[in-house]
Amino acid sequence: MTLQAPQARTGDHWLTVRPRLVLASAFMLFLELALIRWTGSNIVHLSYFTNFVLLGSFLGIGLGFLRVGRAKGQPYYSPVVLFGLVVLVIMFPVTVDRDTEGVLYWTSLATKGPPAWLILPVIFCAAALVLMGPAELVGRCFPELPRLEAYRYDLIGSLTGIAAFTALSFLSAPPVFWGVVAALAYGVLLTPRPLVSYLGLVTVPSLAVVALLLAETLTAGALWSPYYKVTFQQKNVLGVPVTDISVNGIPHQQAVPAAARLQWERQYGLPYERAATPPRDVLIVGAGSGTDVAIALSKGVARVDAVEIDPKLRELGGSKHPDHPYDDPRVTTHITDGRAFLERTSAKYDLILFALPDSLTLVSGASSLRLESYLFTEEAMRAARDHLKPGGAFSMYNYYRESWLVDRLASTVKAAFGHDPCVDVVSTAGQQAVITAGLTPAAQRCAAPWAGATAATPPPAGDDRPFLYLKDRTIPPIYLITLGLILAVSLVAVRAVAGPYRRMRPYADLFLLGVAFLLLETKSVTGFALLFGTTWVVNAVVFAGVLVAVLAAVEVTRRFRTPPLPVMYGVLLAGLLLAWLVPNAWLLSLPLPLRALAAVTVAFLPIFAANVVFAKRFSDAADATTSFGANLLGAMVGGCLEYLALVIGYKGLLIVAALLYLGAFALLPRRGAVSA
Repeated sequence: MTLQAPQARTGDHWLTVRPRLVLASAFMLFLELALIRWTGSNIVHLSYFTNFVLLGSFLGIGLGFLRVGRAKGQPYYSPVVLFGLVVLVIMFPVTVDRDTEGVLYWTSLATKGPPAWLILPVIFCAAALVLMGPAELVGRCFPELPRLEAYRYDLIGSLTGIAAFTALSFLSAPPVFWGVVAALAYGVLLTPRPLVSYLGLVTVPSLAVVALLLAETLTAGALWSPYYKVTFQQKNVLGVPVTDISVNGIPHQQAVPAAARLQWERQYGLPYERAATPPRDVLIVGAGSGTDVAIALSKGVARVDAVEIDPKLRELGGSKHPDHPYDDPRVTTHITDGRAFLERTSAKYDLILFALPDSLTLVSGASSLRLESYLFTEEAMRAARDHLKPGGAFSMYNYYRESWLVDRLASTVKAAFGHDPCVDVVSTAGQQAVITAGLTPAAQRCAAPWAGATAATPPPAGDDRPFLYLKDRTIPPIYLITLGLILAVSLVAVRAVAGPYRRMRPYADLFLLGVAFLLLETKSVTGFALLFGTTWVVNAVVFAGVLVAVLAAVEVTRRFRTPPLPVMYGVLLAGLLLAWLVPNAWLLSLPLPLRALAAVTVAFLPIFAANVVFAKRFSDAADATTSFGANLLGAMVGGCLEYLALVIGYKGLLIVAALLYLGAFALLPRRGAVSA
C-alpha cells in the first residue's frame, strides 16, 4: 500500500501545508453552504431546486482537483466570479414562481425576474466556477502529504466549515458576515504575487461583495432565519392593522387580529365548528406569526401548544401580531418540526390543527423533501390520531390549488382514522379547503358528506415517498430536462478543464463510489429528518456525523490493518441490507435515546464501511488529485440520481447504491483487489 506521494512544489505560501489544507477545505465547504443559502433566498426557483447549487459545487470542486498540475497561476478567477454572481442576483432577483410540471409552489401567480431557463444555468455555472478556486487550493496540498493524511486534514477542514456556518446560523447572522468570512479566506489563501493582480482580482472584488451584502443586510425589515430571508411590511386594511410577511421573496403569512381573520376568511373558524365538542387543549402545527393561536384563544381554549419550525417567524409573531397571542400564559411555544413533536410528546389534545404548514423550501441536501413533507403522510395522520383525547378532532386547511390534492389528503385522513372526514371546500378558486376528522365519527359534525375519492385520486403519501404534491409516480419533465442539461454541461466542462477522459479511466470504480455515496448520504439525511425532524439543527448534525464517520474510517485505515477490499465490500453490502431490513416504523416506536442509537448504527455502518473501501482504494491510486476529482464528479452524478426517489422512494435508493457498489467492485483494478 503506497501511503507517501512524491513531494510537489505548490508555491511559497506563508502557511505550511497542513494549516493551509484545513483552511482551504473549511472555506470550500463554508462557501458552498453560504451559496446554497443565499442564492435560494433571492432566487425563488432555488427554493425548489436546492441541490442545483450543490450540483454546481460538486462539479466545481471536482474540476478544481482535476486542474491541479495543469494550471500554474493562482485561482484569482474565484473571487471575481463570486462578485459577478452577487451583482447578478441582487440586480435580478426572482421573487415569485408559478405552478410547474406537477410540482406545486404555494406562491403568487406572478413572476418577477429572469425566467428559470435563463437564471438557473447561470447560477449553476457560476457556482461551479466559484467553488473551483478553493478546490484547486485544496487539491494543490494533496501531493505534499501522504494520501490518507491529506484526506484526513481535508475532512477536518470540512467539519470546521460546517461548524462555522452552523454557528452563524445559530446566531441568525446576516449574509454580510458570510461575505466577511469569504473575503478573509481569499485574502489568506491566495498569494499576493503579483501585487497588482492580487489587489485587482482578490481585494477589490472581495470588499465589493462585502459592501453589497452589507447593503442587503441593512434593508429595512429583513431578518435572516436558518431557513429564509424574512421580510415584513406593516399596513392598515379597512382600519385593521396587518403585517405582511414574505420569505425568500414569496408572500407567506399575515399577522391579522383574530376577529378580522374570522370575518374575512371562513376556513379559520371551521375546525371549531366541525369538532363535536368545544376544544380545551389545542395543538397548532405551523403556528407561525400567531394568527391561528390568537383564534384558538378567542374560542376560549384552556391551553395551546404552538409548534413552529422557524424561530424568526415566531419572533415576528411575538412582536408584531396585534393580538399578542404569544404573551398569553395559556400558550407554550415549541420551536421544532411538527412531525418530530408528534413523535416525541406524550400529551393528548381535544383538537390538533395543521394550520397552513407550507414551508416553501426544501431540506438542504435532499433534492425533493420539503420541510413539511413528513407532516402529510398516512403515518403522520396516524400519529396525530394517537394524540387525540376521547371525542377529539384533527383538522387541516390550506389553499390546495388542485381538487385532486384535496381528495388525496381526505383519503389519507380516511386511511388513518378509519372513516370519512368532513371536507369543506370554502372556495374553488385556489381550492381553499378544510379537512376535519373526529377520533370517531361521532366526534365530527359535517355539513355534508364527502363525495369521496375518484379513480384519478392518487393514493396517500407515505414516509418512504412523502411527495404530497407529486400526482404521479414519475420524475417531472422539468427535472429530467434540467438534469440532462447539467450532465451535458459537466461532460463538456470536464473535457475542457481536465483534458482527455482517459486520465480518469483507471478510476472508474472511484467515480461509482462517489455516485453511490451521495445516494447513501441522501438516505441518511432524509431518514434522520423523519426520525428527529427536518430542522436545520438536525440537518447540520447529520452532515457533521457523516463527515465524522468518514474521518473515523480514514483514521482506522491509517492506523490499523484493515481487511482486504473484497471483505470490506461484503461488510458494506451487509450494512446496506441491514438498512433495508430495519423499518422506519420500528425506529419511530423506540424511546428517543434508543432511537438515536439504533438510527446511528443503521445509517453510519454502511457509510463507515464505504469510506474504508474508499480510503484503501484511494491510498493505492497512482494520481491523488485525478482520482479524488473523479470521486467528486461521481458525487455530482449521485446528486442527479437522487431524483429517482420520486419514483422508487428513499428506501429504493439503497438498492441503487448497492448496484453501484457492486459495479465499483467489478471495476476494481486487480492490484487493488488483492491489496491488504
